[in-house]
Amino acid sequence: MAQRILLTGATGYVGGRLLKALERRGESVRCLTRQPENLQARVAAATEVVQGDLLDPSTLPAALEGCQVAYYLVHSMSSAGDFVEQDRRAAEDFSAAAKESGVERIIYLGGLGSDEKMSTHLASRQEVGEVLRRSGVPTIEFRASIIIGSGSLSFEMIRALVGRLPVMITPRWVRSKAQPIAIEDVVDYLVEALDIELDSSRVFQIGGADQASYREIMLEYARQRGLKRFMIPAPVLSPRISGLWLGLVTPVYARIGRKLVESLKHDTVVRDPAASEAFAVRPRRLAASIERALANEDHDFAQTRWSDALSSSGGPRQWGGIQFGSRLVDSRTILVSVKPAQAFAPVRRIGGRVGWYYGDWLWRIRGFLDLLVGGPGMRRGRRDPEHASPGETLDFWRVEAYEPDKLLRLQAEMKVPGRAWLQFEVDEAEGGTRIRQTALFDPLGTLGLLYWYALYPLHQLIFAGMLRNIGRSAELEA
Repeated sequence: MAQRILLTGATGYVGGRLLKALERRGESVRCLTRQPENLQARVAAATEVVQGDLLDPSTLPAALEGCQVAYYLVHSMSSAGDFVEQDRRAAEDFSAAAKESGVERIIYLGGLGSDEKMSTHLASRQEVGEVLRRSGVPTIEFRASIIIGSGSLSFEMIRALVGRLPVMITPRWVRSKAQPIAIEDVVDYLVEALDIELDSSRVFQIGGADQASYREIMLEYARQRGLKRFMIPAPVLSPRISGLWLGLVTPVYARIGRKLVESLKHDTVVRDPAASEAFAVRPRRLAASIERALANEDHDFAQTRWSDALSSSGGPRQWGGIQFGSRLVDSRTILVSVKPAQAFAPVRRIGGRVGWYYGDWLWRIRGFLDLLVGGPGMRRGRRDPEHASPGETLDFWRVEAYEPDKLLRLQAEMKVPGRAWLQFEVDEAEGGTRIRQTALFDPLGTLGLLYWYALYPLHQLIFAGMLRNIGRSAELEA
């Protein structure tokens, strides 16, 4: 008989990855979330999404009804209130409801840390595991160190620090030992936990194949990105100051950064090898985990439909573009009163003899400067004036993706401190066709950031004029 699984935290980083793995495995999944409308479009047709709140016990029995397994993947570290009390109360209410509903197994992901030296955050994570085990429902508690994966809190902090600071004043906590583990390996453990025999609750410590300090992790990330970074130890830098500093130079809120730093002061390494004996997972080494994270990010980034991602972001427009991971994105749209094929016609002809629809003399200057520093410049032109194919050169760009009448994405081959793309999407819209133009930049270190922000006003002028003239050309031709 197939088992039904309740997944909490499906909108979070680990929960979202686990959801896809469970769906690929063909499991019957029910997701509990406070806002079902934000998750419904991202789940498979067979996955059920129900409304509920772990801090509202009245919503839990219906969510747990008929479930044999429950994943508990939530915590309140970003809460402005007493996150310890909130996490304790949520775990107590959830475990009581799970016991009453006949749940046969709870699977929980907590944090590594020794009993003698532990931050408030890690102590709370382990207290949640203890509360779940006390319920009487057999519970598997995984305790993990730093999770390496594009989008994880720790990895994004490392990326931001290394990418923005050529020289770092490093506090003592960067030398504490951790055992970083790839997100794929964490998900493998969570999935395999469905199948292992379990008579009573168990705690498993999980980590990657290497022990490494934050300093060593940052240097390995820098190596793989081709960056040189220098670290100067600072004898005194309190968690509060470190947290505020992280809030200034990384995407991490100062409040979360402070809690994270408190956790990093102590070693978080695997001391009990039970997981390697009970599970078939063989975790990756640190270098492979970082390499995998960067490759996955490139794949996910390439698959993004910016017409969906940007229109649904809902956040206020920030000068300098919107940040997606390490990338900077500048996007704009225009509505034209023609059919998609007609709107796409000037897009597919861009470059070569047709030019760039605005400021061609500026493009020629940019090409000349590129030649001076060893780049291809604008002399390559394009092979076919009407159609593009992936892999072809187009002035100092290369066609990365092409869908007739829908999509053209160009990757820059001019010399820039990072990687750059220019993308055009064409979609039907009420009243005609919407053309979206998106400039994307993956800066390489501080020089890359300076390059993006220094040229941003000029890019605004050029790209806005380009899109405006593409729209006019489409309507005039039609």
